[in-house]
Amino acid sequence: MIYLDSAATTFQKPPSVAEAMAEAMATMSSPGRGGHRAAMLAADTAFACREALAELFHLSNPEQVVFTMNATHALNLAIKSLVPPGGRAVISGYEHNAVTRPLAALGAQVRVARAPLFDPPAVLEAFARQITPDTHAVICSHVSNVFGFVQPIEEIAALCRRHGIPLIVDASQSAGVLPLDMTALGAAFLAMPGHKGLYGPQGTGVLVCGEGVPVRTLLEGGTGSMSIQQHMPDFLPDRLEAGTHNMPGIAGLLAGVRYVQERGEAAICRHERELAQMAAKGLQKLNGVQVFALPDLRAQTGVVSFRMEGRDAEDVGASLAAEDIAVRAGLHCAPLAHRSAGTLETGTVRVSVSDFNTPGEITHLIAAVKALIS
Repeated sequence: MIYLDSAATTFQKPPSVAEAMAEAMATMSSPGRGGHRAAMLAADTAFACREALAELFHLSNPEQVVFTMNATHALNLAIKSLVPPGGRAVISGYEHNAVTRPLAALGAQVRVARAPLFDPPAVLEAFARQITPDTHAVICSHVSNVFGFVQPIEEIAALCRRHGIPLIVDASQSAGVLPLDMTALGAAFLAMPGHKGLYGPQGTGVLVCGEGVPVRTLLEGGTGSMSIQQHMPDFLPDRLEAGTHNMPGIAGLLAGVRYVQERGEAAICRHERELAQMAAKGLQKLNGVQVFALPDLRAQTGVVSFRMEGRDAEDVGASLAAEDIAVRAGLHCAPLAHRSAGTLETGTVRVSVSDFNTPGEITHLIAAVKALIS
């Protein structure tokens, strides 16, 4: 199979990830649930993973790294910590349902910073227009999951700091690919999955919490600490980590993060952009194919969407799947992004690469799309 759906989940992982998960299954129990060897090994591994993530995102205190089930879980924790029911939030025009649905559930008053695709200055201007003194939080995806559009998160963070408004960054498509300095951003929260650019397994996620930022629980239960109390501990990470940890997942995530650290985000990003640019240029040469990409991908990562004239996007995706080429077609759980780009009625076919894809696979994709046209 040619796997080009890494914006959903990276399928090819470093071999060390599966090895670490298998070792965890054989040697670890649950951290904080005993002083025996299996529990202590689990505790050491969990803390090592927090340390690696803190280092990757330039955070001084590893205990501000909270393990979650996925990015959606992390975003729900962040949003519901800052936005009260009926509260006010400002979001970009390229947000995923993992942001918009929690806000809808809160009955929040949402202002959308609408801007054209691949226009970072316009995004910043839109946020400046929409932020008001009574805004409870600004929420922004660093990279669009549909178009790979890199939004100007450093400038948006600076804008939020000037206004004293907390910022939640959805790093689902950028963690492990683009540099993120939590301390420099001054963000309230940084949310991400473990199973995409960090090359961990499904069922893992991370919420990086800013120093002193108030947090609200979604779940209450055992933490292995302060057991006599009938309320959750008031310190991180325990306050947000009720119940048994996914230690095979955390061990695999640690291996994935170490791969990213050793390979380097810059090298991974360069490789992905080269493949995405190759895909964009090849698809643009085909009749009746509209490609959403910049000539040099300067504001884009390894994600390229396209649509074919007279062909349903999901039909194209199914046809490619029949050729053993895995892409994603439709609205990608992000109708707001499609509305912003003018593709809501048609959706798109999304090609998304990882560090493990090759130029030969992109050549094969282009040939397959060309065959669909003919």
